[in-house]
Amino acid sequence: MYCIFCRNTDTEVIETRLSEDGGAIRRRRQCQKCTKRFTTYERVEELPILVIKRDGRRERFDREKLRRGLFKSTEKTKVAADQVENIVSTVESELKQQDSTEIESKMIGNLVAKQLKKIDKIAYIRFASVFRRFVDVEDFEKELKKLL
Repeated sequence: MYCIFCRNTDTEVIETRLSEDGGAIRRRRQCQKCTKRFTTYERVEELPILVIKRDGRRERFDREKLRRGLFKSTEKTKVAADQVENIVSTVESELKQQDSTEIESKMIGNLVAKQLKKIDKIAYIRFASVFRRFVDVEDFEKELKKLL
C-alpha cells in the first residue's frame, strides 16, 4: 500500500477493525517516511450475477425487479412483506452459491415458485401463470391438479 500523501510504499498498519456494517475491514496506516496517517478499507469484490433471459439476452440480476414481481403475485393475499423479503434473500443467496455467475431465468423462476408454493397457493398460481406463460384455462387446470 502506498502513502496517499507522499507515495512512499513503506506503510505500517497500526490498527485493524471491522467496519460498522461488517462488510469491510478498516485499517489505519502510517507512512514510515512522512509519518502521516490514513485509513484504507478492504472489501470482498462480488461478481455480478447475470440472468440469461428466454431470448438469450443477458442482464444483471436485480433484487428490486424480483421484489416487484413477487409483490404483484402476492398482492391481495395473506403473504406479508417480510415473507417476500425472505424469498428474495433466499433466492439471491442460492444464486450466489451456484458455480456460475450466469443463471437462466427459468432457474430463478423455479426457485421463487418453490418458495411461494410453501407459503401461499394463490400467490404461487399467480406467479406460475406469468412465469410459465399460461395460455389458456387448461394450463391453469394442469397446475391446479398438481397442487391438489
